[in-house]
Amino acid sequence: MGQEPVEGFANGTLDYTQLKGDTGPLVYPAGFVYIFLGLYYATGRGSDIRLAQYIFAGLYLLNLLLVFRIYCRTNKVPPYVFFFMCCASYRIHSIFVLRLFNDPVAMAILFLAINLFLEERWSWGCLLFSLAVSVKMNILLFAPGLLFLLLQRFGLLGCIPKLCICALLQVILGLPFLLVNPVGYLTRSFDLGRQFQFKWTVNWRFLPEEVFQNRAFHATLLLAHLAGLGLFALHRWHRSKESILALLKDPAERKHPSPPLTVNKIVFVLFSSNFLGICCSRSLHYQFYVWYFHTLPYLLWCTPTAKLAHMPKVLLLGVIELCWNTYPSTVCSSLSLHICHGFVLLQLWYGTASPPALHTPTLTRRPAAVSKKAQ
Repeated sequence: MGQEPVEGFANGTLDYTQLKGDTGPLVYPAGFVYIFLGLYYATGRGSDIRLAQYIFAGLYLLNLLLVFRIYCRTNKVPPYVFFFMCCASYRIHSIFVLRLFNDPVAMAILFLAINLFLEERWSWGCLLFSLAVSVKMNILLFAPGLLFLLLQRFGLLGCIPKLCICALLQVILGLPFLLVNPVGYLTRSFDLGRQFQFKWTVNWRFLPEEVFQNRAFHATLLLAHLAGLGLFALHRWHRSKESILALLKDPAERKHPSPPLTVNKIVFVLFSSNFLGICCSRSLHYQFYVWYFHTLPYLLWCTPTAKLAHMPKVLLLGVIELCWNTYPSTVCSSLSLHICHGFVLLQLWYGTASPPALHTPTLTRRPAAVSKKAQ
C-alpha cells in the first residue's frame, strides 16, 4: 500500500526526496500520495490489511463495471469472452486484492475518463485522465491517442484548453511539494529514465542483463515506439482524404471533414496507443499486467472475425495469461509473450486496413429508350 512514503508525508515531510519505503524512494506523482494517504488513515494507519483488501475488492468490481460499460457501447466482443476477463486471471485478482498496488487505482480512474470521452464530456474526461497520470505514469501510454482524438475533435486551438486542464491539475496536486523542493519532486515523480531491475522483468528475460540495462537498447525501443505510433496515426487512426496536418485546423475549416468520432474509433485509438507502448516497454513487471489486460479482448475482436478465428483468439488470451503467471519469468515465457504481442499487432494492422475502393463502371452511352408498349 505504499505505507512508508505515505507515513512520511503524514508526519509533515514535503521534500519528495525524503519520502522512501522498503522498496526504495517514492517514484510516483502526488496523486498517489493523497489517495494512499486516505487508505492509510481508513485502515488504522495501515494496520487493518483486511479492510484494505475489501476496499480493493470494491475497486475491482467498479473497474469491471466501467470496462463492461465501454464494451457494451462498442458491441464488438462476444459475451463469452467476459468470463475469461472476470474469472480466468489469477494474476489480475492478485494485483487488485492481494498486492494492493497503485496500478489498479490508476487504471480504474482511466476507464472512468474513457467513459466520459464516450459521452462527449471531454473536459471532465481530461481532468480524470490527468488524475490517473498523477497516480501512476503508465497512463501516459494512452496520451498519444488522446492527443490525436482531441486534435480531430477540436483542432489545435480547441485542444489547448483541454491540455491546460491536464497540466493545471498536475500543478495543483504537486504544489505542496513543488514549493518545498521543485527539482526533487519533478525528478522523482516523473523520472522517465530510471533503471529497472532485471530480476523482475517479464518481457525481456531472454536477453543478457547487460543488454537489458544498455541505454542504446532503451533508445531503440523508444524509436520503435515512436515509429509505431506514427504509422498507426498516419494509416490506421487518420481516415480523412486530407493530410494528417489538417487536424491542426478547426474542424469547420477542413476541406475534407474528418469522419465523426464514433465510440469504436475512440476506444480503438486509445487502446492501440497503449498497446504499442506495452510492446516497446523497457520492462514489464508483474503488476503491469493490469495496464492492458482489460483492453486485450477489444484489441483481438475489434477487427472482422470469422467463426473459425474465435478459438485462436481465445488461445492467444490463454497463452498471454500463462506468460504472466510464470514466476519467475523464463526465456520461454518472455519470448512467448512477445510472439503473442506480435500476433495482436499484426491483426490490428491488417484487420483495420481500409478496404479497396470499389470502382463503379461509367456508362459510355445512353441507354436505349424504352418503348411505350414496354412501359
